[in-house]
Formats: sequence, C-alpha cells, structure tokens
Amino acid sequence: MSETRAPVILAFDTAGSACSVAVGRGDVVLTHERREMRHGHAEALLPMIDRVMAAAGCVPRDIGTIAVTIGPGGFTGIRAGLAAAHGLALATGARLAGVSGFAAVAGLIAPDGLPLLVALDSRREDFYAQLFDKGLAPIGDPAAIAPDDLSAWVGHGEIAIAGDAAEGAMAALANREGVRPVSNSAPDALGVLGALRRWPERADPAARPLYLHPPDVSFPKARRDQGKMP
Repeated sequence: MSETRAPVILAFDTAGSACSVAVGRGDVVLTHERREMRHGHAEALLPMIDRVMAAAGCVPRDIGTIAVTIGPGGFTGIRAGLAAAHGLALATGARLAGVSGFAAVAGLIAPDGLPLLVALDSRREDFYAQLFDKGLAPIGDPAAIAPDDLSAWVGHGEIAIAGDAAEGAMAALANREGVRPVSNSAPDALGVLGALRRWPERADPAARPLYLHPPDVSFPKARRDQGKMP
C-alpha cells in the first residue's frame, strides 16, 4: 500500500510530564506537537489534536487507528487520554490501540546490542521500570522499583537506560560499569507511532489503563466531612 493511501494513525500521550500528539500515515510522520506540563492535560489535549489534524490536512473520517499511551504515569493524565481515545474511536469508527509508556520509549530506539531499561517518572520515591532484551522484546512485567533495589532488579551486565527518569536511574546505578544513557527518550506520541509500527501485536485493542501504584487521589475536605454527625 502506498503511503498516500495508508490509513492515518492519530497518536497521543498524556500519561507523563508532557502532552503530545502526532499524526502518521504508513511510515511517515505528518505532524507532531508537544508541550511540557505536569497538569492540565485534559484541557490541552483536544485543542492540540485539532491543530495537529489540521496541519496534517486530515479530517476525522481519515483516521484508521487511534493510539494512546495507557500508563503508567499520572492518574488524571492517563484518564484524560483514555477518555479522549475511546470517545474519538466511538465517534469515528477508528480502531483503538493502547501502548504502554515503556513501549512508547522503546518505539524510537534502535537496537544496539545492549539490553534496555526504561525508567519512567512515578512522581514518588521510586521508578516505574521495565526491562527489554537486545532486540527490544519485553523481559517480564513492569514494576515500581525503589532506587536502592534497582541494581538487584536489573541484574548484571551492560545495559542502556532510557525514559524520563533515566537520569535518576543512572544515579541509582552509579557504582556499576557498562551503563549507558539514551538521551532525549521521554515518552512521546512519536514513540507511540513507532511502537505501533514495529510491534502492532503488543498493542492493547481495549486500551485499558496500566497502573503500577493505586491512584493517588484525595478529596476536598467538604466531601470527606459529608455524612459525619455534627
């Protein structure tokens, strides 16, 4: 199939410390936008999708697949992205594809003969981590790992480290030799496109959320006090 006739993929990531959207057709990236943010993904996402779709010259009926990161990351950001993905898929008839934040990092990394550790920011004292082999196939399940436990969890040997918590993971493994950082490797919609092109079988067609911690949500005092006797 020619690139001009290949289905359009709308990809976005709201799980981490940025909001990003990309539109691809075949192996070609048509447009991409990214904004760093810790909060406000829900408000930023839909206007960003409108801008990126317009810049790509695409309309909703062109979309064949909607790909979204499913986590791990911020609870509110994950829910915003998944709600938008499910709503847009329902409205357009596009198929859904859920991609983990780990796969979104690995999706833009070329194998270089080293296993890969993807370390993501958990906004807590630990890391979200997953290991990949030299061919970038996942090794085991992802986990939330404390810095002091990271070396034992990773095991022995040389390893590359990527992700938006790569710097912290490097510090936790400072006493090891053969540890190499991968620069500019935060999760992004471009990585979602890359992961979907390279490993379509790994995508979750139900786009279910991936949480490695219970949601860290608190309620306003007025709601906590409801139902209490005066």
